[in-house]
This record gives sequence, structure tokens and C-alpha cells, in this order.
Amino acid sequence: MRLSAMGDVAMTVPVLRAFVNQYPEVKITVISRPFFKSFFEGISNVSFFAFDEKNRHKGFLGLIRLFKDVSKLNIDAFADLHNVLRSKIVRTLFALSRKRTAFTDKGREAKKALTRAENKFFQPLATVFERHAKVFEELGFPIDLSSRDMGTIFPKKAVLNADVLELIGANNQKLIGIAPFAQYDSKVYPLDLMQKVIHQLAENPTYKILLFGGGKKEIELLNSLSSSNENVINVAGKIKFQQELQLISNLDVMVSMDSGNAHIAAMLGVKVISLWGATHPYAGFAPFNQPLTNSLVSDREKYPMLPTSIYGNKVVPGYEDAMKTILPESVVRTVRSQLEV
Repeated sequence: MRLSAMGDVAMTVPVLRAFVNQYPEVKITVISRPFFKSFFEGISNVSFFAFDEKNRHKGFLGLIRLFKDVSKLNIDAFADLHNVLRSKIVRTLFALSRKRTAFTDKGREAKKALTRAENKFFQPLATVFERHAKVFEELGFPIDLSSRDMGTIFPKKAVLNADVLELIGANNQKLIGIAPFAQYDSKVYPLDLMQKVIHQLAENPTYKILLFGGGKKEIELLNSLSSSNENVINVAGKIKFQQELQLISNLDVMVSMDSGNAHIAAMLGVKVISLWGATHPYAGFAPFNQPLTNSLVSDREKYPMLPTSIYGNKVVPGYEDAMKTILPESVVRTVRSQLEV
């Protein structure tokens, strides 16, 4: 299996957990960048192969070396869950060596129909998880993602170490994670409205709000969001990524944009409330195992061209304020409803 970006990698984890749960006799090797190794730790029958994109596996010759390196593992089939140029090359080499191969169909034409301005086909598309499951089905391993016992595939909450407990405190408050950033501005909830969400939630002393992000600019903004409430803590830049994953696994709910944080929380079995601007859950990227009611979308009556983009990288004039139609009160109400379940 060949994987790359954070959100993409996180969305494969629930599918792999379901796979090993239903096929415990099959071994899987995940090929991805070393940074993502922690995503797969603790999953039975799953091992990790680090893709060295800067040295050994760089360029076309490097991909040939990658093929040879992985071939030494005596694999029987190659599942390409990324389906980009580099993974296609490796997949082709395995096919030429008479190994079974399959790849994720990204459904590009259907996504174009969903996001085009005129004659829009506004219907739910197959989810990424369903598309990945189809790959394994083609290799002879159909996966049931709708099983009633899907909840059993998620890991247990991680035991938090002393550093994390010192940061957040060791009390019995409900833990609410908020990740207010995304790669593109069209997917970011306005910070003044997010401040209102945080303030309203922080009024309840039984809640503790933890803010997630990365990078110097984001950390500064998170510091400003957390400065006025004692039960709001910015954890960005204060703990290692592995500790961050452990902390997320202990959340009672995560509030996120259409971003990698939503998928990381979902892969750990956490309830996720996602906010959508230029993008839309109908494109198939809603977090795993979450009800559609947890995806809060911008108002399509006021902004009928939505969704205008699959990834949020397309700017449409006049749609800059689309996410302002998601009211803070709606976000807070949805958070509270999930904490009461």
C-alpha cells in the first residue's frame, strides 16, 4: 500500500482496522513517509515500511529501488490507495512482476459534476472509505464497513503521560478539541465566530477546551483565542505529535474544519463535528463513522454554487463569507448534543 498526505493517510486507518478485524490471517505492509508511522502502531498484522523520498527512494530510480525493497517482503498483492504518478509507477512494476494490483478510483468526473457552477449534480458521492474498500474487494477481500460492531475496531483511549497531564490538568472535565485551521482559507471558519464558539463553551465549567494547530502564526492566533478563559488551553507547539495523537484519543468531541484533524480524530473513534465552507461532505471526505448531522455546512440558498471545490483551493468571488452562515450557536448546540449522547 502506498500513502502520502496526512488526511489521506488518516482516512485509510479505519479501513485497515476493519480489514484486519475481518481477515486476521492476512498481513499488511503500509508504505508511507516515516512521519505517519504512529498512525498504524498497535494495529494487529499491520507493519510499516518507511518511504525515503529524499534519498534512497527519490526520483524514478528511487521508485525502482522502492519496488525492489518491498518485493523482498514477498507480498502477494499491491493496493494503491493514493493513485498518483509515483504510486502508479510502483504499481505498474508490481503488475509487470505478475502480482495482483488494484487502485483507488478517485471519481474525478463525478467530483467535477458536484462542484461545477452550472448543471450541478448535487448528490452524495461514494466516500473515500468506500472507494478504499473497493480496492481490497478487487484483490479478493471484500470489507463490510457498515457492520454494527464497527465501534469495536477503534483503539482504546491512550494513557496520557505526565507531560500532557501537566499541560491540561488531571480533572474530570469533558474534553473538547477545537482545530480551527485548514490548508485553504475557504475552509477556515472566521476566527471572530470561532472565538464566540469557544467563549460560549467555556462558560460551562465542566468543559475543558483544547486548541490544536501548528506553525508560528497559528500558535499565536491560538494563544489569543485561549487567553480569556482558564478552561481553554492551547496545546499547539507544546507537545510532540505522538502525544498529540494520544491526547486526541481522549477527547469527548473534536470540532474541526474539513481538514486532517477531523480524520485523525475520527480514526481514533472520537466524535467529530466538522465545519464546511467551499467544500462539502457530499464529495466523500466526511470523517469516518460520523452522522451527517455532525457536518455543519454553509447555506446553499445564499451561496447556491456550493460546493465550489473538492479541496478548497478554488476561490470564487463573492463566496468569501460563506462560512459566516454557520452560526456559532449552531456549532455550540451540536457540540453539547454530542456530549450528552
